[in-house]
Order: sequence, then structure tokens, then C-alpha cells
Amino acid sequence: MGISVVMPALEMAQETGKLVAWLKQEGEQVRKGEMLLEVETDKAVVEIEATGDGILGGVTAKPGDVIQVGHTIAWLLQPGESPPVSTAAAASARTISSPSPPVSHVAAGPAPSGGGPRLSPKARKLAQEHGVDIASLKGSGPGGEILADDILAAAKKGGVEPDQVRPSTASRLMAERTTQSWTTVPHFFLTRHVDATALTAAREKQLPAVEKSHGARLTHSDLLVAAVARALRKHPAMNGRNSDVNVAIAIAVEDAVVTGVIPKADTMPIGDIAVRRRDLSERAKAGRLQPADIGGATFTISNLGMFDVDAFTAIIVPPQAGILAVGAIADRVVAVDGKAVVRPMLTLTLSSDHRVVDGATAAAFLKDVVSEMTAG
Repeated sequence: MGISVVMPALEMAQETGKLVAWLKQEGEQVRKGEMLLEVETDKAVVEIEATGDGILGGVTAKPGDVIQVGHTIAWLLQPGESPPVSTAAAASARTISSPSPPVSHVAAGPAPSGGGPRLSPKARKLAQEHGVDIASLKGSGPGGEILADDILAAAKKGGVEPDQVRPSTASRLMAERTTQSWTTVPHFFLTRHVDATALTAAREKQLPAVEKSHGARLTHSDLLVAAVARALRKHPAMNGRNSDVNVAIAIAVEDAVVTGVIPKADTMPIGDIAVRRRDLSERAKAGRLQPADIGGATFTISNLGMFDVDAFTAIIVPPQAGILAVGAIADRVVAVDGKAVVRPMLTLTLSSDHRVVDGATAAAFLKDVVSEMTAG
């Protein structure tokens, strides 16, 4: 019996999902664990693994379709098997919407039964971003496979330079979500300037041990995740009244920002936090985030210190109650015991949802974050 491929539920209370692309062509052999399709969530575009071995067949959904969660959209079949007869008949009932393709529609989904152009994953992504119709291309790769260079050449020939490409799905999604949050969530902001001497000393002290035991480089962000997680445990309102403390970190990718989650960060050893943060960053930049990497966050940290940004305000990621913006550590002249001294200073800006927490609650939380950071 074939294995059904269903529209997965990647988030709580999710009722529908949008199919972004098929990563395998109809009729192609698929192995368990291989990436099979891309689905758009409220937070990112996520690649979904195949749950078993088989030949992809009975595909009833195409890129752009919005489909009810749990409905079958394809099958993984054994040689000689056919998909159930009811599959095609039920397709229209499963698809909530299916927009008409534009003139430059990217044929990134399954190939028709008569065969179609093959393309590498990188080429497929570039075709989507540049609006290149792959059906009109002749690939230069083995067996006529369309390569990334073929896409770039077609884009340039068509007058579309790299800096003129259309927004990707990830950047469009980010724009939609941040606009929705900014226009519907009543933000308020609190700022603290913090002496980062103890934070830097803690990193230098623990760095060799973490590198030796975990093979990961300890960063200031890792220590901030641990400090924020401990403070969230003391302030359940800032954690959205959730039982677990799951801290998300904002990660800059090629054309957008995505968030990866460090689950139960309040109980996770600092070395494990460093490994998790490193792995999330690598997978995000490679476009390989999984559902478990982005779901369940209760609070977010956005650190732009590595870009030499002194301070900024960040937009809350609903339904979270807050987000902490972290600036660069820089030497500044400050007053200590009535004398001017130079100290490494760090600016934190907390954005809070006024429907969930008030100013006093947010201030107490930020105070505890600073205490955890400077405890040494």
C-alpha cells in the first residue's frame, strides 16, 4: 500500500497550508528522509521530509495551492502500484485556493507525465526569485539538467539583473507578518544601557571548555539566550504564560530574517545552547530549517551587534509578548563612583505587547535580564 503525502500541520491551530514547491518530480524515486516539498507557514518556508520510500505519484496540488491540513496531496508508491482512484476526484475539495499562474510562471513543481526539465535545488530557487520560466530553457548540465548558471544567464538575457529580482517568498512573508504585528499589536519600549564587563568575562572563561566539550564557539548571543531564559522563568507573563521557555533567535539569511527556536532554554546547558544556535544558523542560511526548528517560540531575541548597530527597536512576533533587541558591545565613557571611566557597554531595548504586560512587569523582567547577564 502506498504512503500518503499530506499537508502537514506545522503550527498550533493551523487549518491550512500553502504549497510552495515540490522538491521531487512526479515519477521520481524518493527515499525516506529526503526533502520532498516546501510549505509556507506564518514564520518561514519549511522543507518537509518524505516519511518513507517510494515513487512520487498521484500529485494533486501545485505550487501556490492553499490546502486543508491533513489532506492527501500525493502518494509514495511501490513499483507497479497506482494511487487510489479517489485521489484526483477529491483534489478540488482539498484545495482552498489555487491562483492562476502569471505569464512568467515558474514551473518548479512536478514534471508532467510526458517528462519535463530537471533542475538542481539551487536552480529552482533562483528561477523562483528571478521569475524565469524554466520550460523555455535548455539545460547545460548532464542529461539536459538546468543549472544555476542557466537561470542566471536567462535572467540577465531577459533584462532582470540580480538587484532587480522580485522579493522571495521568505522576504514577502516577513514583510506581511511584521506589518500585521506593527499595525495590530500595541507596542511599548523600554531601554537599558548595560555594563558588559561581566558578560564578556563569562564568555572568555567558558569559551575553551565549550569548544573542547561541544565543538562549538561560544558567543555573547548564547549567554544572552541563557540569561533571558532564566529571567522568563521568573516572569511567566513575559513568557506568554507558557509552561516551557522556548527562546527564538533572529537569523539573517540572504534576503530575509527567520527565527530559529532553542527549546527549554532555561534548563539547557550553555554548551548545548551554543550547538543549537550554530546548527540553526547553518540550516537557516542553507534554507534547510525543519518544522521543529521554528515552532513553539515563547520569546525572541534579535541581536544586531555583529553589524555594529548601537541600538534599535524590534517588532514583536505574535503571539509572543515581547522581543529583545540587542546592540553592539562598544567602549564608552560612563560615570562610576563619580569618576569618568571607559567600560564595554551594551544597549538592550525590550518591545512588549501592552495587551499582555504592563510597564512595571516589563521593567521588572528587563531588570532581571540585566542581573542574570552581569552575575558573572
